[in-house]
Amino acid sequence: MLRRKAWRGRGADATAGDDPLDEAQERRVRAVLALGGVPQADLPDGVQQVRLRLLERAASGREAPRDVSAWAAVVASNLAMDWHRSRRRQERVGERLASLRQPAHDSGEDTSLLSLAVARGLDELPDAQRQVLVLRFYADLPVRSIADELGIPEGTVKSRLHTAVRALRVRLHEDEVV
Repeated sequence: MLRRKAWRGRGADATAGDDPLDEAQERRVRAVLALGGVPQADLPDGVQQVRLRLLERAASGREAPRDVSAWAAVVASNLAMDWHRSRRRQERVGERLASLRQPAHDSGEDTSLLSLAVARGLDELPDAQRQVLVLRFYADLPVRSIADELGIPEGTVKSRLHTAVRALRVRLHEDEVV
């Protein structure tokens, strides 16, 4: 079954049953969804979809993922790609950035401009390139894990990363941000 040891220790906090995602995993899923282009208003639904898929996996008798956090990040990334296919990017980049900002951090104007430029650059990347870029550099997954979870060769992951980074770098130079 799912990793019970990760669920233990919640005591009275787990009123409606055990939650398959801890707080850190949920934040990571939210961030991957947001970076993947899902609007802030749809983030709770995306997190619930990841939970549902994890619970369905357990209910079907399949073995729990070796790394629940990595598995959840990949599922969130796939959900974000699905959202793009069905909704055709209805929300603006600014809403995604606002959903990721930490209220405790007061970012300067330069950081805000860079964040906006990076978000716009991510928005212009093809879905497959954006997916591996977010999984590698935001979710901090190694190339091997990304390849395993997406079911593609490591070389394909590396190629997509290289192409995506190069395109993002060109975009940032065009916008004269870096």
